[in-house]
Amino acid sequence: MLILLDNDAPRGLARALTGHAVTEARERGWATLKNGDLLRLAEEAGFDVLVTADKNIRYQQNLEGRKIALVVLTQLRWGLVRRMLTEIAAAVNACTPGSYAEVEIPFR
Repeated sequence: MLILLDNDAPRGLARALTGHAVTEARERGWATLKNGDLLRLAEEAGFDVLVTADKNIRYQQNLEGRKIALVVLTQLRWGLVRRMLTEIAAAVNACTPGSYAEVEIPFR
């Protein structure tokens, strides 16, 4: 799968999502794009999944008919996120076009 990490996603995720091609939005020059434009360009570029921490994206964007799936992390701190890498990878691997998955990252 071709995975796009949103600007707010921890960089360490790229190394954790083995078997996938992972790119950061900032690498593509997409750091300042709003969600709608980011999703459109990501789809046009062939990305399968957008990993983000923007929990409001599902309410702001209609996923029906979309080719790209969303995986939303509820927490950004790498120290917490890295404990959930198996669950994040499972959510990414289970994605289908237009799907939405939220990975709960505990505060402990």
